[in-house]
Amino acid sequence: MNHLLKSTWCGLFLILFLSTSSALAQVPALKTYNIIWDSQSKNASESMPCGGGDIGLNVWVENGELLYYMSRSGAFEENNIFPKFGRVRVKLSPNPFEDGTRFRQELKLQEGLVEITGTKGKHAATITAWVDVFRPVIHVDVASNQPVQATATYENWRTHNRELLQGEKFSSSLKWIKTPAISYKDIVDFKGDDVLFYHRNQDSTIFDLTVKSQGLDSIKSELLNPLRRLTFGGLMRGANMVPAGNTEGKYLNTAYQGWKLQSKTTQKKHSIEVFLHIEQAADVATWQAGLAKTVKEAKAAERTAFRKSQDWWKQFWQRSYVLINPDKPDAAAAPWQVARNYQLFRYQLACNAYGAYPTKFNGGLFTVDPVFIDSTRYPFTPDYRNWGGGTFTAQNQRLVYWPMLKSGDFDMLLPQFEFYRRLLPTAEKRTAHYWGHKGASFTEQIENFGLPNYAEYGLKRPKGFDPGVEYNAWLEYHWDTSLDFCLMILDMQRYTGKDITQYMPLIESCVIFFDEHYQYRAGMRGAKKLDENGHLVLYPGTAAETFKMAYNANSTIAGLKTVLSRMLELPQSYGTSEARSSWEAMLKRVPPLSFREMQGHKTLSPAKSWERMQNTEIPQLYPVFPFGMYGIGKPDLEVAINTWKYDTDAIKNRNYTSWHQDNIFCARLGLTEEAAAITIQKLGNADRRFPTFWGPGQDWVPDHNWGGSGMIGLQEMLLQADGEKIYLFPAWPQDWDVTFKLHAPYNTTVEGKLVNGKIEQLKVTPKQRQKDIVFINIQ
Repeated sequence: MNHLLKSTWCGLFLILFLSTSSALAQVPALKTYNIIWDSQSKNASESMPCGGGDIGLNVWVENGELLYYMSRSGAFEENNIFPKFGRVRVKLSPNPFEDGTRFRQELKLQEGLVEITGTKGKHAATITAWVDVFRPVIHVDVASNQPVQATATYENWRTHNRELLQGEKFSSSLKWIKTPAISYKDIVDFKGDDVLFYHRNQDSTIFDLTVKSQGLDSIKSELLNPLRRLTFGGLMRGANMVPAGNTEGKYLNTAYQGWKLQSKTTQKKHSIEVFLHIEQAADVATWQAGLAKTVKEAKAAERTAFRKSQDWWKQFWQRSYVLINPDKPDAAAAPWQVARNYQLFRYQLACNAYGAYPTKFNGGLFTVDPVFIDSTRYPFTPDYRNWGGGTFTAQNQRLVYWPMLKSGDFDMLLPQFEFYRRLLPTAEKRTAHYWGHKGASFTEQIENFGLPNYAEYGLKRPKGFDPGVEYNAWLEYHWDTSLDFCLMILDMQRYTGKDITQYMPLIESCVIFFDEHYQYRAGMRGAKKLDENGHLVLYPGTAAETFKMAYNANSTIAGLKTVLSRMLELPQSYGTSEARSSWEAMLKRVPPLSFREMQGHKTLSPAKSWERMQNTEIPQLYPVFPFGMYGIGKPDLEVAINTWKYDTDAIKNRNYTSWHQDNIFCARLGLTEEAAAITIQKLGNADRRFPTFWGPGQDWVPDHNWGGSGMIGLQEMLLQADGEKIYLFPAWPQDWDVTFKLHAPYNTTVEGKLVNGKIEQLKVTPKQRQKDIVFINIQ
């Protein structure tokens, strides 16, 4: 590797110490990355994301009317569908947005809002849609140069009980199961001058069905049930607005009913607010009291809410950025487009910064009517998304959250970390119930209550089949994705120095599970629990969903080795001497990685052996990413490069869409040309009006693990860290000018500007970390 590392200190020392220039001290303007439309949208598929805190809106103007869908993290109905909170329609009269008007709709990244302007003759109006980052309140503010009347209609399509259609169940935890399932209606009505709407889950939910099917009734009372008594909804009101009756209609294929509010008089300014509330409430009255509290607190803070939300977005953009060819803005140029879409997708992630649940890989907060993604979904409502609402698939979810380390969005990691910490007792009780040993068994597809998905668990199981294992060709024995999140937590500690004591029981329980479970399985087969070298026999196992019934899968081995090693590298305040001795003993029991020869070259093997191959992942490279055993500056890099180049299974499975990680692998291996080419495919414009509404790929639209994996790859092209070493530009094309700010371990930020392959500016904070910088492939 030494021939790649170019520590040209003579010229660069001066840059390092003179790098306090204002060009790096100021956040580069994001204005050129704003999305601007000069025509109205045809339908919801041409909507724009807007949000904050834990709320997402799809905003569009159609036929002169503003519409937006509302989503909020943590809303799950009885079948575990993640439903919209409804749709709001706003119309002005006289209307400057009617046909023949000049029109402009802009997503303003720096401000975190959508601004819409319309001009018809001398009449001009601006509508601003924004969400309070700190309170669950949606705002629509109207400013007109002439008095107008404003009408706001709350629209809801869940107005009666109905049986879910068979294919529609794929948006729930029932998936393909043919058991009848009811979608229960919401309650909507006028309340004084407001519109009140809510959904309260029935007494029996998918949780109860799942517990029974998985033989856990005896410990049911000990398991977390987030669906019980869950009530979600809100209240819409407008300043100087009163009820104006009901309406009904059909948007695309979905019938709806509407509740109208209308301004009492024409005026130049209007304000419409929607307050949202979610609570596991004892009764509806208790939930309404919680909603009233939300309204009261929001009204008390209304004078400062906008400014404080603006301040939050400002500091958010100051944390981190990657700007490619910023002095040559060209929306058609692939490298510029990559950086623009990197910022846009980071905005989408920030809209669920503080969600009660992680950002969903399969659409996040921004799904729309499914007919626009798949015409066969025409009968389904806007609540539909593939792969369920309350089901979280770990291999996909991890790609949404890994980029938040280098972008410095550490506060945004917490919803994902808390998801697993909250479910730890359930995972441990499940292990003890089925197998009688310790450790947390987190399955690959996991419900928001911590158990395997009802359908994926397998309802037609052979008699005597292990009840703790999913009877599922794709998901059987797939537990090691929990190690991704363990490493992510350990990385957050290394990046920030923040106390992770509250997460140590989670991390420890995850590694204990493998240590105890595979000794348990070996003991069931024979007299010895370890192999002749004192190592675990990781069988049956799996290398992702691809290499099945695996013996010593490299993905599992890499995860255990890396997580246990990093646990031992924590400050001594973490773990007693007894605990550390236990960690060391577990690490010694982890078997070594396996290798094989492919086309005459030594490569990483998916496992020591396996029975079948069925999916299209490349888990033989998981020791590269996420687990970092191979990479720039590390030993035997050539073996990992050979795996990418010569492993015919890996070559066959190459892909750039959705959750595929090829760009990340290439970046970590220093393969600049390949990394750049795949990154352009990853982060290029989607084939939809909004450029980062990618998908569906293998998932849904907008595909968030598509965007997340794209972000990770771009970051790794710019900056990689190994211990205290920071490698800059390890896979960066010299013809891509870049201005960037990224985070590195040990409370370090690196800001730089590269022009024509030469560093023009560099600032490392704190200064003592400058000695750890290593430059690669730059002049």
